[in-house]
Amino acid sequence: MTTYVVTGGAGFIGSHIAQRLLREGHQVRVVDNLLTGKRENLEVLKGLGDFAFHEVSITDKKALDPIFKGAEVVFHQAALPSVPLSVEDPMRTHEHCVTGTLNVLLAARDAGVRRVVYAASSSAYGDAPGDSKSESMSPQPISPYGVAKLAGEFYCQTFTAVYGLQTVCLRYFNVFGPRQDPTSQYAAVIPLFITAMLKDIRPTIFGDGQQSRDFTYIDNVVHGNILAASAPEASGHVINLATGGSVSLLQLIAGINQILGTNIQPIHADPRPGDIKHSQADVSKARELLDFAPVVNFEEGLRRTTAWYQRQVV
Repeated sequence: MTTYVVTGGAGFIGSHIAQRLLREGHQVRVVDNLLTGKRENLEVLKGLGDFAFHEVSITDKKALDPIFKGAEVVFHQAALPSVPLSVEDPMRTHEHCVTGTLNVLLAARDAGVRRVVYAASSSAYGDAPGDSKSESMSPQPISPYGVAKLAGEFYCQTFTAVYGLQTVCLRYFNVFGPRQDPTSQYAAVIPLFITAMLKDIRPTIFGDGQQSRDFTYIDNVVHGNILAASAPEASGHVINLATGGSVSLLQLIAGINQILGTNIQPIHADPRPGDIKHSQADVSKARELLDFAPVVNFEEGLRRTTAWYQRQVV
């Protein structure tokens, strides 16, 4: 049995990673201050195995130290994951995404953790030109959130080079799936659209709807994280984690309509500052270094996600 720490483990992605680890028989310590994490996500983990929850913020390094002792790997998922929030309050985003990440790396180094797998973000690319984003591109973030997540990558790589702490940075592309919170004003687009359309409410698109994303179902992200924890050649690298596909927001709404058997049309509003027009991943590096391939495609992931939200409103 291996001991793992999952920061942000009460959140959407973190709780799914913790769930997978517990089902595989490992010991899991979840760190979350519940600022964006949910207690109901923790309920899913109870009874699955050796699980402990620590209501601690990653901005408190001293509180992290005893939790990290004896851990083999840290999956660092904690952040304030919102571009609009970062535009409104960049200092708050910096404290959690940059200072918090530095604290996690320091605590991991001091505790003798073997590897930290860091939840990086495709927002680091900004609106860099090209059909797909590859890790060899120069970062061009256009939001404080993108800058903060990029700073975390540089800290990870520096800790590998200077202190010998193994780190892997996984740049997520628009993750979606069950347990993603649709209620926040900063909610991601898929849960927002699905829950609106389940109530026969027209979803709002900021812009013309042609903007596209490499929507990545949660099972693919969990799979990539598990691979990144042990892949021998991955340490020190930044790696895209996605499906390599491209779906516009208009196509997304059409897909939800098809699943629901409805014909709900969107409302269009002005584009938001910091929003990226097109985002698609080149996943060849993930294939090479992680032996990664998507385990669930977009269409199946959208069906599973819609079914989950339908069960929540019954």
